[in-house]
Amino acid sequence: LNGMQKIMKKTYLFTPGPTQIPPDVVLAEASPMIHHRTSEFSEIFSNVSEDLKYIFQTRKGEVFTFASSGTGGMEACVVNSMSRGDKAIVVSGGKFGERWAQICETFGVNVVNVDVENGKAVDPDVLDDTIKKEKDVKAVFVTLSETSTGVVHDIEGIAKVVKGHNLLLVVDAISGIGVHPLMMDDWGIDIAVTGSQKGCMLPPGLAFVCVAQSAWASIEKSDLPKYYWSFKKMQKALSNKTTAYTPAITLIMAAGKALSMIREEGIENVWSRHAKLAHATREGIKALGLELFAGDASGNVLTSVKAPEGINIDSAIKKLRDETGVTITGGQDELKGKMFRIGHMGYVNEFDIVLAISAVEKCLHENGCKIELGKGVSKVQEILVG
Repeated sequence: LNGMQKIMKKTYLFTPGPTQIPPDVVLAEASPMIHHRTSEFSEIFSNVSEDLKYIFQTRKGEVFTFASSGTGGMEACVVNSMSRGDKAIVVSGGKFGERWAQICETFGVNVVNVDVENGKAVDPDVLDDTIKKEKDVKAVFVTLSETSTGVVHDIEGIAKVVKGHNLLLVVDAISGIGVHPLMMDDWGIDIAVTGSQKGCMLPPGLAFVCVAQSAWASIEKSDLPKYYWSFKKMQKALSNKTTAYTPAITLIMAAGKALSMIREEGIENVWSRHAKLAHATREGIKALGLELFAGDASGNVLTSVKAPEGINIDSAIKKLRDETGVTITGGQDELKGKMFRIGHMGYVNEFDIVLAISAVEKCLHENGCKIELGKGVSKVQEILVG
């Protein structure tokens, strides 16, 4: 049997990223290489850039494509919008909120942290009070979906507060884009960044940064060092339907297919699908007697769950991955061993959720957790069928 498991094992990713990739997107990336300074590439890249505007929900903004991780895109946001000695307020409610602060501090930006308890969302009124207490604040950096905890923040409410003080709003939407609504124009977001390996249904390797017209006054004044990350260079290249430097050509070809799939489904339908799948996952978890880590602040990107007492959750999910090919993830940093996370973003459908909850049941049962097998799966089916 063990030999058969090794031969027949399939890979299922239910992680905060990378995510599962549609077969047609895989095939698009496997297309023969083309040169990036040709009309053929320019047409592909121009279409991708327009489709990116659609997922950011912007008509007037521009989207720059970098060959990098999402963190590279975050750094680009900081070095293009800020100057040395500027003051920024950062909402720190997990590992990736903290990353905004770390990048800002690296480049000499003075950071005021709004600390939020792990598993909780920031209250826009608390942010408002912080802004009122501080002087000479230039920008607010916040995260749409905090993948380390499973929390989604109220960006629309935050944007109303930030715009009320006429400050720059920069949003990490790396895992949130293509899962939760993010309305660049309607909400007045100045800069937002996402990565390819989350809701965009692509492999890792691309960062997409959307820049509104309202951000350019700050960009023009920025004195922080930048070469590869320069928005000015990217804007000039984009006007010629290309990139400033050698792009990740095959990833951009794959992006053409993935983004066309999102357009075909319709972004509102994409958001609704994720909401339904997330709800089913959370209800399946609760049916097993487990507790959600983020509670009412849970987003649709992933479901975070408090680890049951009496088992080594990290060892258990490693065993599940090695033996079955089903990958879920544990907690990070101070949350290591205290929780686990089930990703359900991107190329995910109803039967994927059934499989994910079934795998969780198997994982916990085999490691001594007293749960009723099938109860979570039954609840998921009930919700998805209803």
